[in-house]
Amino acid sequence: MKITFVKKILADGSPCKKCADVIGKLEESGHINSIDEILVADERDESSAGMVLARKLNVERAPFFVVERANQAPEVYTVYLKFVKEVLSEEQSAADEAREIMENAVDLDFI
Repeated sequence: MKITFVKKILADGSPCKKCADVIGKLEESGHINSIDEILVADERDESSAGMVLARKLNVERAPFFVVERANQAPEVYTVYLKFVKEVLSEEQSAADEAREIMENAVDLDFI
């Protein structure tokens, strides 16, 4: 799974307040480590990576997250809490499951 976070720079060059808020939440929670790529959608530059991706996926709000899983269409999340609940909780659950398997399997050991 690949997770891309797209934040916005406004036309006057200032950072988007909502984007800064989401970055703060990601950092506080440690979820920033789950983000594989951070792109900037710069309103002053239609060719910025974030603007190109937003157009490609028909996204009109920022910040947003794009979740890419093998053999599936990319999923777009424009609501941070929904993203955390549906994606990062799933990721955490998988890690917890693997940890439980390792703890309960006497014939398995950490590499």
